[in-house]
Amino acid sequence: MQIKTPDIGVDKANVAEILVKVGDRVEVDDSIVVLESDKATVEVPSTSAGVVKSILINQGDDVTEGVALIEVEAEGAAQAAPTPVPAAEEKPAAPAPAQQTQASAQPAAATSTATVDVTVPDIGVEKALVGEILVKVGDQIDVEQSIVVVESDKATVEVPSSVAGTVESIQVKEGDTVKEGVVLLQVKTTSVSSAPTEAPASTTAAVAAAPAPAQQETVAATATQSGPVDINVPDLGVDKAVVAEILVQVGDKVDVDQSLVVVESDKATVEVPSTVAGVVKAIHLQAGQQVSQGILLATIEAEGQATAAAPAAKAEVAPTSPAMAPQAATSAPTQSKPAAPSDTDKLTKEQEAENAKVYAGPAVRKLARELGVVLGQVKASGEHGRVMKDDVFAYVKTRLTAPQAAPSTQAAPVASGLPSLPDFTAFGGGEVKAMTRLQQVSVPQLSLNNFIPQVTQFDLADITELEAWRGELKDGFKKQGISLTILAFIAKAVAHLLKEEPYFAGHLADDQKSVLLRNEIHMGIAVATPDGLTVPVLRNPDQKSIKQIATELAELSQKARDRKLSPKDLQGANFTITSLGSIGGTAFTPLVNWPQVAILGISPATMQPVWNGKDFDPRLMLPLSLSYDHRVINGADAARFTNKLTKLLKDIRTLLL
Repeated sequence: MQIKTPDIGVDKANVAEILVKVGDRVEVDDSIVVLESDKATVEVPSTSAGVVKSILINQGDDVTEGVALIEVEAEGAAQAAPTPVPAAEEKPAAPAPAQQTQASAQPAAATSTATVDVTVPDIGVEKALVGEILVKVGDQIDVEQSIVVVESDKATVEVPSSVAGTVESIQVKEGDTVKEGVVLLQVKTTSVSSAPTEAPASTTAAVAAAPAPAQQETVAATATQSGPVDINVPDLGVDKAVVAEILVQVGDKVDVDQSLVVVESDKATVEVPSTVAGVVKAIHLQAGQQVSQGILLATIEAEGQATAAAPAAKAEVAPTSPAMAPQAATSAPTQSKPAAPSDTDKLTKEQEAENAKVYAGPAVRKLARELGVVLGQVKASGEHGRVMKDDVFAYVKTRLTAPQAAPSTQAAPVASGLPSLPDFTAFGGGEVKAMTRLQQVSVPQLSLNNFIPQVTQFDLADITELEAWRGELKDGFKKQGISLTILAFIAKAVAHLLKEEPYFAGHLADDQKSVLLRNEIHMGIAVATPDGLTVPVLRNPDQKSIKQIATELAELSQKARDRKLSPKDLQGANFTITSLGSIGGTAFTPLVNWPQVAILGISPATMQPVWNGKDFDPRLMLPLSLSYDHRVINGADAARFTNKLTKLLKDIRTLLL
């Protein structure tokens, strides 16, 4: 099979480096050559697995789309070809009777093909959603290669292939709901007939048959007895996470799919379920511990679970059968092979750490490492903001066709700049208590505020009439299950004002010589939770009614308190509102949330005497605190902004003008 130059987004590119040589074994997505244009450099991955038979280009050649790069001999073909040769050589040699038996059986050892259904295995939940399909028709796949990604409300899992071969058809599509036993793919397998193994069966039958009854009894006994089952951390969709909460104790009885622990990354929270029913015998993790896929989580004494004992039974039976021994020898390395970083990885440790924060599967992460792509720069198209392989290829293509920018210095972790704490032992000592995961993640982000020259503009808005109108509407909204708060009106008024004052919803460019003005309004709304402050994003409030905004604010607040916010719910804001509600206070200085340039703080409204020219009227006054980045916003602009906002809130009808 020839591996050809894909669409690289330019008319032609130069072969800068050839990464393989004749005789090398390559896997699907292994980089084979490096191509350079006058805009960028890209590594071309192999689309097939096998052994490099020939290299069809030279270093320095110019290539275009469709040009053959290397020729790969698939493993099935390589194994099948030599089979007839020994038969032809043995024929004139007048072999002994035993050899004649083998020779006569040799023609039957020709390559045979079969179409095999690859189904959904036991994934630990009753049903899941197909989030991503990792292969396409015509792809050559190996055993244990991930083929689809399925998602439940608890976790994300990559489903591996149970056979090696060529994908003949795909039976599901992204978004389908699947469960155990549903056919995912049809794979055409190529294998050597088992006739040569059967020919000497008469000489091995006695050896194999003798232990068979004892082995069958062992298998049967093991399949029905109870036993300890180790529960490991599944694929969480991120490289590492922190144990936020342990939901069970030693001695607890748990069911299949019952959540055992809650783990948190800086993007989302995931509950890890049990794969078996039984009694918790041991818990191997502690709250606050950092974990990754495969880490031992708990040991459960299963109640008659066959799945726990089956692997041990297979391990005892396999070595006794000569026909099965080679299969065991080849499959064992596949299962125990550690996931090591590729020698062709192009990312630094810092960039890999950044990639770990992005929602993507291991296959996509591997591709990103090989191509040197920082996933945070890739526009995600998958469900829940998941980065797909096609997204990575699209990003690379864009880089090849776009003018190459000067390399920018990657932001380093922000140090506090403060000295270490002194020793308080002589003054009564103290107790170290860990902050919540949300607070820990917020520290680097909040530290960026040290680099922002921030100023706060204070003002008061008369909301007497607005609050009276809200009181009239509140009961009607409540009957519809909607809580109408003053925040819904404020969000609508601020969104309207941001269309007139776009700099307040912009970002200071990296060169600090220009401002990026956003095309849409996405408003962060700070929500207080037991774990700390989180900021989900209200999308396009300028295009929504007060009723729609009130509904979405309630939904986002509930998701935040339930720790059900997805990574997408927290991304993309270009202005933030934070409200103290009825907690108390008269004013405060909210911190600008980089890369935003402004944030509006709301304090509790109070009745105050306001001079009307003749006497004092009691008016409901709402304190406003607008903090802004003085590099982008001038003081006069901030004063004008709050002044406009007070007028909008005093008479909300002006929004219609």
